[in-house]
Amino acid sequence: MSLEPIDPETALDLYLTDREHEVSQATIYSHSSRLGHFVRWCDREDITNLNDLTGRILHRYRLWRREEGNLEPVTEKTQMDTLRVFIRWLESIDGVSPDLHTKVLSPALGENENVRTVMLDPDRAKAILSFLAKFEYASRPHVVLTLLWHTMMRVGAARSLDLEDYDPDEQYIHVVHRPETGTPIKNQEGGQRFIALSEEVCTVLNDWTETTREDITEESGRQPLLTTEVGRAHTTTLRGDCYRYTRPCVIDAACPEKRDIESCPATAYGSASSCPTSRSPHAVRRGAITYALNQDWPKPAVSDRANVSEGVLDRHYDQRTEREKMEQRREYLSHL
Repeated sequence: MSLEPIDPETALDLYLTDREHEVSQATIYSHSSRLGHFVRWCDREDITNLNDLTGRILHRYRLWRREEGNLEPVTEKTQMDTLRVFIRWLESIDGVSPDLHTKVLSPALGENENVRTVMLDPDRAKAILSFLAKFEYASRPHVVLTLLWHTMMRVGAARSLDLEDYDPDEQYIHVVHRPETGTPIKNQEGGQRFIALSEEVCTVLNDWTETTREDITEESGRQPLLTTEVGRAHTTTLRGDCYRYTRPCVIDAACPEKRDIESCPATAYGSASSCPTSRSPHAVRRGAITYALNQDWPKPAVSDRANVSEGVLDRHYDQRTEREKMEQRREYLSHL
């Protein structure tokens, strides 16, 4: 078989462009970040043509990435699994040897090793939203964190929302998959849904749309709900909103890590994610889902609202302790 030469940077650009209408912006961002390490390593090893990749070379990369990134097994698995998808795609364009993806190895995890437990604590979420309501009312961060916490939606879904997707009279948000104009959502058409909103959330959204939101109309004619001065808010911007306002020092003027706030590098605008106790949008989502379950929401209702199967809900999102689950079941004893 004749392979066509391709350099790592070009291959990554083509891969991301090819997939941008198939997967969510969050997935594109994650794959770009993970595979960026591989491109960097190729430059370091003077690998300019991916036709030359072999199983042994890929194994060397795995060992380097594990050591260089000080990776936990679950993180190593995620990164290598993404590399395997990339290599399989390269096979489809004659960029690497056939079946090379089968030689991309990743660690085998135990039953509970692949479950992340980082989440935004409900009391902390309430404190953050109270702070924003008092000091930055109807700002974009206030709207973003209010939406993510109360709707349990993914950050890519929040970015995809248009002004017309919000109905202030009927009090709901309509999440729609629109890959043709740049806002695919996870699970595609299966992720489309109507999400009911409370009076409190609608009040914040109404004040955002009427007083604070930048009046933006895209070339496609769409008017995004979450905007910046230059257009629809990028996923990176929305992530930044979460990381910045979940730093404890912003809300409490104190640091649980005992750092000097004045000199802490995580206080810089673009470095909030380096704070050990800041939280990502996914941690906000996980916290909101767990809080709903603790408030005795039925699993099917949480599953539909958050757009996640009950099986995945149990394994990856439900952070209740076994003791908490037992106490919730206690109320049904009278029905026996």
